[in-house]
Amino acid sequence: MRIGSVLVDGVRRYGVVDGDRIELLPATADVFEVLAAGRPAAAGQQAVWDETGSIAVPVPVASIRDFITFEQHTAGSLRAITGSSEVPDAWYEAPAFYFTNPHAAIGSGTPVPMPPGCEVLDFELEVAVVVGKAGFNLSVAEAVDHIAGFTVLNDWSARDLQSREMRVGLGPAKGKDTATTLGPVLVTPDELADCESGGRYDLAMEGFVNDTRIGGDTLANMAWTFAELIAYASRGTWVRPGDVLGSGTCGGGCLAELWGWRGERQPPPLRVGDDVRMTVQGIGTIHNTVVAGPPLHDVPPARRSR
Repeated sequence: MRIGSVLVDGVRRYGVVDGDRIELLPATADVFEVLAAGRPAAAGQQAVWDETGSIAVPVPVASIRDFITFEQHTAGSLRAITGSSEVPDAWYEAPAFYFTNPHAAIGSGTPVPMPPGCEVLDFELEVAVVVGKAGFNLSVAEAVDHIAGFTVLNDWSARDLQSREMRVGLGPAKGKDTATTLGPVLVTPDELADCESGGRYDLAMEGFVNDTRIGGDTLANMAWTFAELIAYASRGTWVRPGDVLGSGTCGGGCLAELWGWRGERQPPPLRVGDDVRMTVQGIGTIHNTVVAGPPLHDVPPARRSR
């Protein structure tokens, strides 16, 4: 199945996408229960489906964890920050992630405001897995059954804000939480079975700015499988329906990585008016345009105690 979301008379409705139509689920239906059942509970109502326009996030979002699982991206990004592309041993020992803002999840076609104070805006081309049922301390084998499906993810990144924050040692915060694009649909694993081998999916990924291809990769280059990411995320805790786990940026899937390899900011950071488009084979295309953001309201520096 391919699950999408549209607004009908101002109400968010979920449904099964088929071509240019979406068969709406009953307004009271739990989309994750429908996915677990493997068949839609048809409401008999249809709506137009147009992925070239503005569409909503395909499923309800409970939380967002974003991993970093592509070795090439990790090396290039480190080179941009430290001047060295040597990946630390700790990266290989366990999949690292941070939590980002679920309230900032947006759909394809929604304008993305420039984060206040940002002058170095970037995109990040990823695929996300969405958890379909609750689980605690799952093994990798168990985690497979908790996959609802996959969607394209753009982890918008204010690199200048992120750089300052990470010097504190807590990881990214305001550098990441203005927007996270998810869409255009959620695709169930059975739809991608022909591209799967050993838990990895050989799906072509490409990113474009103003119709110029910036880079891309195959999803098969993830260092861990999505089941392994879910198992790790659930270690000693719960994962719940609607939890989103990003793959991390693919190789060549953001500007910062290219800046690291090239030693200069080329292509340049995103600017107001730029259109960013991402396509993942078997899932679809998302697109957003950068617009002017809200004003920056100053917060004073810390009062020093010594």
